[in-house]
Amino acid sequence: MENTHYISSKILDLENIRDIIDSSKKLALSDEARLNIKKSRNYLDKKLKERSVPVYGINTGFGALCNIKITPEKLTVLQENLVKSHACGTGEKIAKPIIKLMLLLKIQSLSYGNSGVALETVERLIDFFNEDILPVIYEQGSLGASGDLAPLAHLALPIIGEGEVYYKGNVISGATILNRYGWQPVKLQSKEGLALLNGTQFMSAHAVHALIKAYKLSYCADFISAVSMDAFDCNLSPFDELVHLVRPHRGQIKTAQRIREFLQGSQLASREKENVQDPYSFRCVPQVHGATKDTIDFVHKTVKTEINSVTDNPNVFVEEDKIISGGNFHGQPLALPMDYLAIAIAELGNISERRVYQLVSGLRGLPNFLVKNPGLNSGFMIPQYTAASIVSQNKQLCTPASVDSIVSSNGQEDHVSMGANSATKLTKVMENVDSLLAIELFNASQALHFRKELNSSEKIQETLTNFRKEVPIVKEDVMMAPFIKQSKIFLEEFINSEDYLC
Repeated sequence: MENTHYISSKILDLENIRDIIDSSKKLALSDEARLNIKKSRNYLDKKLKERSVPVYGINTGFGALCNIKITPEKLTVLQENLVKSHACGTGEKIAKPIIKLMLLLKIQSLSYGNSGVALETVERLIDFFNEDILPVIYEQGSLGASGDLAPLAHLALPIIGEGEVYYKGNVISGATILNRYGWQPVKLQSKEGLALLNGTQFMSAHAVHALIKAYKLSYCADFISAVSMDAFDCNLSPFDELVHLVRPHRGQIKTAQRIREFLQGSQLASREKENVQDPYSFRCVPQVHGATKDTIDFVHKTVKTEINSVTDNPNVFVEEDKIISGGNFHGQPLALPMDYLAIAIAELGNISERRVYQLVSGLRGLPNFLVKNPGLNSGFMIPQYTAASIVSQNKQLCTPASVDSIVSSNGQEDHVSMGANSATKLTKVMENVDSLLAIELFNASQALHFRKELNSSEKIQETLTNFRKEVPIVKEDVMMAPFIKQSKIFLEEFINSEDYLC
């Protein structure tokens, strides 16, 4: 089928994830994945018949109750009780795009045939994905070890007829959605509840969502800083390729190249300058933005490994005739990079706010607060205040969650990653930097209005012409909040037309 993505052992990456989501592709299991899932389930059933010794999570209790053996006739009740009892999420509901990613990544992880789930269970998750039936999931509840237990319990509830889902703009019960489609509740077999709940898909879905956003923000930060450079009448010499080849960090070289491309043909950039040097927030854009790019690349590699992995427990190895209880559910490999990414993205906002501050300071021939009659008008004084408050909040959000741990499950789970907190904090940092860049674009476009004697580059001129259709030049005091909001909307439209993943 043309608009179908087949789940297989083929590596999943940001580009094909973006294609699956943006193109509204349907999912289907490849023949390979179907075979692997069936072999794993058949092997597990055979083992249960052949032996009566306890195997964690299959015929035992969970966590601190791992030494209590469960009789065969109660295994379905055991798995369903697990899902229902672990659905302890609270706080804000997470965004639908992240839920969609959680479904995709859980299906991918189960498809390798190391989890022992039934084919029907995976196919029901695929049904939910394909019909855009999204379980309601909450922000709080995961410690990021033993997997994302509470969020994944909420993900699994509707397939057994419990919980709630988003469907066509409404929130309805899991039982209602099953009835609407004529589906029977999935009868969970041994280990299936544990396979659904153990895993890092809450963390990894946030990480994938954040990474795609990070590439967008990185590109926007480069472009908007170029607008600010012309608005502040900056030198181009700090972006000369020679400067960066003698300190050849990949991100630094890429940033300088982008700035040169964005400012190519700018009369403002090429004219002779009175100022020998510019403030660091302009001059050091390649070094600061570049370090963020290198961080994004590092996190990308880690996340790519994670989303193509088996992260539940225990793991089933058919060929080796082993069922092994391990710790692949532990979120530390994600917790550390997500904290790192939050810090790196926050720095894009930090340096952006400093450029905003310079632009409103009445320097280099620009009027105080970027209006003709400062005093009577406050002009762009308070957007800088807003930016400063957001930057300060980001500093608080960037306190690493991954350095924390807390004992749970009666001491059985005595070290946890707190990666879910890393994930949700990272999402907030991303949103904040989006706002900061929108404020800078708003300020820089206004400042560039006072440089009308010469043109900026063709790309900047064209982009700002489109921007002006949404956000006018401010001539006297008006409410600024609607313009900042519109600037954010414009940036989203702008970046979706650019090749930001390169």
